[in-house]
Amino acid sequence: MMERWFSQHIMRASFLAALNQICSEKNVNPEQVLEAVKQAIATAYRKDYGNKEQEIRVELLEGRDMPTILLVKEVVDAVENENFEISLKDAKKIKSDVDVGDEITIDVTPLEYGRIATQAAKQVILQKLQEAEKQSLYEMFKDRESELLTATVTKVDPNWVTLEIEGMTVSLPWREQIPGEHYYTGKRLRVYLDRVELTGKGPQLRISRTHSNLVKKLLELEIPEVRNGDVEIKAIARDAGFRSKVAVLSTDPRIDPIGACVGQKGVRIQAVMEEINGERVDMIEWAEDPIKLISTALQPAAISAVIIVNDTEHLDDQGRRIKKRAAVFVEEAQRPMAIGKKGQNIRLATELTNYELDMYNYEELPAFKAKLAELKGGEVPVTM
Repeated sequence: MMERWFSQHIMRASFLAALNQICSEKNVNPEQVLEAVKQAIATAYRKDYGNKEQEIRVELLEGRDMPTILLVKEVVDAVENENFEISLKDAKKIKSDVDVGDEITIDVTPLEYGRIATQAAKQVILQKLQEAEKQSLYEMFKDRESELLTATVTKVDPNWVTLEIEGMTVSLPWREQIPGEHYYTGKRLRVYLDRVELTGKGPQLRISRTHSNLVKKLLELEIPEVRNGDVEIKAIARDAGFRSKVAVLSTDPRIDPIGACVGQKGVRIQAVMEEINGERVDMIEWAEDPIKLISTALQPAAISAVIIVNDTEHLDDQGRRIKKRAAVFVEEAQRPMAIGKKGQNIRLATELTNYELDMYNYEELPAFKAKLAELKGGEVPVTM
């Protein structure tokens, strides 16, 4: 379609005007395209009329609709190579104020070359237009990495969903889809733009409906206090399609961070949950004290005691990574709730707190404490 438009318009309008119109319609840089045009015409001229080593310049001169082809030569006393040199006598016939050593340009545009040059340049120009358009799209979306984008479903396949985002066709692979979410043509949804990559086929948008930052950006969108910084999101743990835990902290002592996020009658958090297919979002208050944070992160279970086994992540003598670790003690009745269905609750709490959590029955506390004290060579503090 672009090629047909180019052929129809470039021949019956000013070359530059037609070029500017194409660039305007395609939202590409006209200077980049014009440079490509000049290179293409120079290449075509060398092939048909000149020498591939000749220095050819192509200019759009005032008063001319088509490009002018100029052959560049050096002014010399005695010509040794006519492809690159011109005698002073001949040079003065073209330009009176030249001298030996100067550079002179000679108009070598063939009379019939307008159509030939245009046809020769067309494919290269179209290629450059496509490249420039790809680059323009890449730069536009690159600046929007880590943001929400609104998309419309255009096609549903077994392993991916095809979306339209601001004129671009983008694939949402199955691994980035919320489990159990129903997609259909025409459905509008929000996606998280994780990153943008420039490939031979153009910009590729890596989008997600499962990324934890999708929840973060939706909270920023729906909750003014989060958006303006009065409430800070400190950590997010997510099991996409099922449950998320979000730890928040108020930077203003007058604001209740949980209440601000949940909203009156839960209207704010409900809006977020509806956008992610009804996924449950638990809001908890952040604490710098890891024991308090761990206890809160394991809600709704009631935690009897927490012991910090290792509070720093490090490498041991064999180069193995040792993670932060804590022992959690609960009454037997609270254990299923603390672990959660298929281990979901403790898994999310582990991700949220950045501590590996080991679950024990409360009756095991004295023996565990004594053994740890023996290993550490001192008393072990326990928070109940």
